[in-house]
Amino acid sequence: TRPEMKVERVSYDVMTPSAARGVLEAILWKPQIVWRVTRIDVLKRIRWASVRRNEVASVISMDNVKTAMNLYADEDRQQRAALLLREVDYLIHARFELTEQADPGDTLAKYAAMFRRRAEKGQCFNQPYLGCREFSAAFAWVDPAGPWPESIAESRDLGWMLYDLEYRGSEPTPCFFRAQLDNGTVRIPAWNSEEIVR
Repeated sequence: TRPEMKVERVSYDVMTPSAARGVLEAILWKPQIVWRVTRIDVLKRIRWASVRRNEVASVISMDNVKTAMNLYADEDRQQRAALLLREVDYLIHARFELTEQADPGDTLAKYAAMFRRRAEKGQCFNQPYLGCREFSAAFAWVDPAGPWPESIAESRDLGWMLYDLEYRGSEPTPCFFRAQLDNGTVRIPAWNSEEIVR
């Protein structure tokens, strides 16, 4: 969801690179690799749905068990509206790089074969989701040799979009980029690119 919306949740027009990375990591995550999303193709028309949900207003302190025991959801409930994408379909283009934790025998081909096997069989470490866990995502392997599904014929400026979180200091730092939808394709800049605003 867009961080500039304080209370109500409003989705971006297209999934973010970090959401795409989350889907890929749900299928295959290893400390020896890091995923780099390079492009997202939008395969279905962008459509919206407005949803009203009940949420608990209080945040429970992990340090205070008594607070958790005395919380009554009925007394601390509030309604929140959310503007969400519906019936989405994306083609994620990505690659991965080896990290410092990779062994000398580890190769990109080894992890590519591992990912392909898992994706073709529909295997995942946890169910991928978009935004909230209640919005689970289905996935399927698309052969890189093609043919690829067609993107929508739409182009527009998507504005500032969350790229990912950077974990260098004690707190994660959000990074943003200016997203453009060009004939149904969002090209994702490289992690070290000047297009990324930290």
